[in-house]
Amino acid sequence: MPAVGILRLISDDSFVLPISGQYFCFCTIPRSIFARLQSLISNLKSAQRVVALTGAGVSAESGVPTFRDAQTGLWAKYDPTQLATAGAFARDPKLVWEWYEWRRAQRRDTQPNAGHFALAAMAKLFPAFVIVTQNIDGLHQRAGSPDVIELHGNLQRNRCSHENVIIDRAQARTRNDGLLACPRCGAYLRPDVVWFGETLPRDALERAFAETTRCDALFTIGTSGIVEPAASLPRYAKRAGACVVEINPEETPLSAIADVVVRGKSGEVLPEIVERLEKGD
Repeated sequence: MPAVGILRLISDDSFVLPISGQYFCFCTIPRSIFARLQSLISNLKSAQRVVALTGAGVSAESGVPTFRDAQTGLWAKYDPTQLATAGAFARDPKLVWEWYEWRRAQRRDTQPNAGHFALAAMAKLFPAFVIVTQNIDGLHQRAGSPDVIELHGNLQRNRCSHENVIIDRAQARTRNDGLLACPRCGAYLRPDVVWFGETLPRDALERAFAETTRCDALFTIGTSGIVEPAASLPRYAKRAGACVVEINPEETPLSAIADVVVRGKSGEVLPEIVERLEKGD
């Protein structure tokens, strides 16, 4: 995997990202971003507990399609919001499983990006650092982040549709119809993700709110700030006295409550934050 370097200022508004010491990816970012980063670093110097809330924008930089991106091939005629439901699974589990295997295949070669690796590095800079993610791709863990709360589950895991326990694929039984079944009760296995109409995993949600209400700083990164209950986490952190930082190319409903707003992609902004924290700037 290529080693990704740190953004370097090369003119008033242009920066360069070294990759493996020899390739360069040029980008243009407003110079004011660095003034905001300086303010942010000052706020973070005394932080003990930090939470990073991440959304689809973080993984989009790795080429992960968002849930509502256009379907392709055989799946173009299907509405994903109609497939990702318990009702659809009850009616036609084979169809739903075929769709999820297609989604898994789409992501098989996806790799963590500079933003994922920067967050993993940040975990070493604070006594307590937790990622709360709305993403189901597992890229934070693959980048090395040690503490990740997955609000919407994980696409690569399976669980029993009856007992709701995680079942490793190697332990599963195969039914006569070719689908995987729970070795304990015989019920179909299903992807360990949250479907439309379902509640979020209680343990994950309770811990997310617990970490949020006692953190010193909360980053909201690449999230729309619309989907609840995740969208409420920054507001709870703000009320509890935390510094709220938004990193997003676009304005969101969370922009108004953020103490620091940085308009940019996480893969460009987060490595710069890590370097400044490590240097003590």
